[in-house]
Amino acid sequence: MAYIPGGQYTPLFKDSTASPIVGPFLLDRYAVTNRQYHTFTQHNPKWSKDNIKSVFSDEKYLQHMNPLTLDTRAEAPVTNVSWFSARAYCKSMGKRLPSLDEWEYVAQASGTNRNGRNDPAHRQKILEWYSRPTGSLLPNVKDTPTNYWGVYGMHGVIWELVNDFNTALVTGESRGDTQLELSLFCGAGAVSSVDPGDYTAFMRYALRSSYRAAYTMRSLGFRCARDTNQH
Repeated sequence: MAYIPGGQYTPLFKDSTASPIVGPFLLDRYAVTNRQYHTFTQHNPKWSKDNIKSVFSDEKYLQHMNPLTLDTRAEAPVTNVSWFSARAYCKSMGKRLPSLDEWEYVAQASGTNRNGRNDPAHRQKILEWYSRPTGSLLPNVKDTPTNYWGVYGMHGVIWELVNDFNTALVTGESRGDTQLELSLFCGAGAVSSVDPGDYTAFMRYALRSSYRAAYTMRSLGFRCARDTNQH
């Protein structure tokens, strides 16, 4: 795991918690792999493809997992997992899913700078990945780009789950939701966002806003985090 000392983090929307401080934490250098996840399901059969309950996943759960996958794509990031199952995996390792702020804080780093948001070349590189479909074959996690923190594959490989993805959801039960609801749409969202040019952040926000905990996607995986005071 990589030690992330934490620091100031600027969320996407102005109505979010103003410039929260992300505390120090540990984050997996690599996304969880097919091999690691298969081992988890062997030790925890209730999370296997044959046994998982429908309340915890949809019908596409681990649809890619087969003997060939484990033979040739064992070190590629696992996908087709749900939030429920990813959280269970991390818990089995004495870890947890990273928070949205933690993930975004690490993701804002470029290869050479802890905050690459003002680097046009870095932002363009990320945008190019978000604009093309996910390939059928994902690279091994150790063959993905590394950033300033020594964390691999934060962009350009898969979408990644965070623990509090549903903080982007709108309840519609309060007057205070009005601005947040407007922020779900491109035009209004740009008005209230801190950085209207950060299109990839808008895309992540939109995905999290539409996501449900049992959903799986062939381009959605995860990595785990841990508090620094855990041993």
